[in-house]
Amino acid sequence: MARLTYQLTETKIRAFTEVGMYHDGAGLYLQIRPHGAQSWIYRFRLNGRSRDMGLGSLVDVGLVRAREKAAGARNLVAQGIDPIEHTRAQATIPVAPKRHLSPIFEEVAEAYMADRLKRLRSEIHRRQWRQTLVGYAYPIIGKMPVSEIDTNDVLAVLRPIWESKCETAARLRGRIERILARATVEGLRTGANPATWRGHLQEALPPRSEVQPVKHFRAMEFRDIPDFMAELYQVRTVSAVALRFLIFTAARTGEVLGARWSEIDWIEKTWTIPAARAKMRRAHVVPLSTGALAALREIEPLRGLSDDFIFAGKKGNALSCMTLLALLQRRMRRPTTVHGLRSSFRDWCGDEGDVPRDLAEASLAHVIKDATERAYRRKTAVERRRKVMQAWSDYILPPAPTEILNIDEARRGRATAA
Repeated sequence: MARLTYQLTETKIRAFTEVGMYHDGAGLYLQIRPHGAQSWIYRFRLNGRSRDMGLGSLVDVGLVRAREKAAGARNLVAQGIDPIEHTRAQATIPVAPKRHLSPIFEEVAEAYMADRLKRLRSEIHRRQWRQTLVGYAYPIIGKMPVSEIDTNDVLAVLRPIWESKCETAARLRGRIERILARATVEGLRTGANPATWRGHLQEALPPRSEVQPVKHFRAMEFRDIPDFMAELYQVRTVSAVALRFLIFTAARTGEVLGARWSEIDWIEKTWTIPAARAKMRRAHVVPLSTGALAALREIEPLRGLSDDFIFAGKKGNALSCMTLLALLQRRMRRPTTVHGLRSSFRDWCGDEGDVPRDLAEASLAHVIKDATERAYRRKTAVERRRKVMQAWSDYILPPAPTEILNIDEARRGRATAA
């Protein structure tokens, strides 16, 4: 019985130099001739006779397409039809002009975006969807009937930018896959999705890890945080208090800058980030350490209505994310990112705090990927996390007593000086 397991890969094919027949599986071979010509051969047996069917040169037919052509020929053999004779017979039949009753890709994509993108929270993401499709997909497959788009068409979109703009290309591939999947559900096309990655396009395109190494957020060494906090306490601005609060809570930048007074429970000493603002779309309760509570009390004299932003600018609006980054990198001269401070906390949990992995991940509002483990950890363990956050607060607080700043007085002083 023929093996159906794919044995060849793009990497292996590029390494072949010797003359011979290289088996991919299920009768498909790559043939290399003495003068270096490379072509695909489908070898089959029908009515007691073995035959070889040419599927085209490697220059014109890639690995994925060769497998598709071999699969088509294999289906004919299973029906007792000689694929070579069938191809010759088809070539003699006059081809009538095609009538494209299927909508074109651009129409399907626009309908998909109109329906689905309104659910995205980020206007930037909505804009990026359209920009990638208009810039890269529409010029190549935009006017094609959605029912006729195949693997080669998708590769024609992705290959020119896969290595130079890998992140964009990878996201574009996913968007094309979703649009074509929607078209299949609506009966506008049939067959496998040509934009699928696993087991399909991954055989024709190099993995992202080879063309785009992973870049992590630059993080501050956790042992340097106490000295940094001592310096930060000397900065008399709302943004400095916001950055301290962020470090104490190990929260995300957007969560801190979007925080409102109504989310603070002074009795329970917690801060509840609503699901609408949380990255994982689920409410997250943050136990507030003494350091975090002290930061809030410094801002409290400026407190307005309960729904006001905690860390507000002069006009009452939320501070910009760039404000914290500028404070960290320009004024404090630290070559790290604000988000990287969460990594500092995570490193402390593992190296110094001896915090169990599940508590460390819960403190960062990470969702455990394993569904079984997640089912056993439905409780938020606020009190267990409170001990972790207090230990972190004790670790990073400056060793000497620090003067509690009055931001309101500092603001009035600056106004008087001006």
